[in-house]
Parts: sequence; structure tokens; C-alpha cells
Amino acid sequence: MARYWPGRSLLELYRGEMSWRELRVFLRYLPWDSATARAVRESTPEEDYWTPDRQLAATLIDSLREQTYALIKLHGDPKKTRRIRPPEPIPRPGVEKRKNTKVIRFGGRHGSGAAELARVFGGRAANP
Repeated sequence: MARYWPGRSLLELYRGEMSWRELRVFLRYLPWDSATARAVRESTPEEDYWTPDRQLAATLIDSLREQTYALIKLHGDPKKTRRIRPPEPIPRPGVEKRKNTKVIRFGGRHGSGAAELARVFGGRAANP
């Protein structure tokens, strides 16, 4: 109470200098990051750190990094940019980490493309 309402205390309620309505209004309009609001939400310290403003900033940074990656891949020299990996998003609560997907490669040491496609999709290869 002292942080958001300097000079006031709960003793004023006991002495009759503050009404219950005044206390209720004060508690209802406490800032989002106050200890009372956090206790009511039952949030963890990590969740409290990620305010809506910080979530939005992290989303904007992730978008900018993905756009930069796409521009480099599209307009860069293919020999130099083939090893560049997409950027990882900033880790934050509510956003799952990107899962490693299994990439099926066709041709080369993995077998012919037609045979591999037939095996994966259950069909028959035209040129096995």
C-alpha cells in the first residue's frame, strides 16, 4: 500500500479515517505488476516478467529476425547461404520451442527420388 498510496496505511481503516469503499477502490485499481495483483492472478515470477509490452516487443523482434533470414536466403548467394538456419524465437512463456522436424531428402546417397517417394507414400515408383 505504501508503494502506490504514499502516506496512507491500513491503520486508517481501523481508526475510521478510511472507508471500506475507499479501500475496495484502491485494491480494484492496483497496477498490473503490484504484489496484490500478482497474488490474485497466482502467477509465477517468470510470467510476471513477461508483461504484455515485453511479449509484443519479443514478437516484433522475432518477426524482424525471420524477415531478415528470408531476405538473405532469397537474395543471397546460394552457395554461401545454404548453411544458414532460421532464427530461433526468443524463449518466453506461452511460446513452444520449435521442434526438429525430420526432413526426407531424395536423391544422392539416400536413394532415387521416385523410389523414396513411392516408399513414403505407399505407391509404385515409375523409375525405381
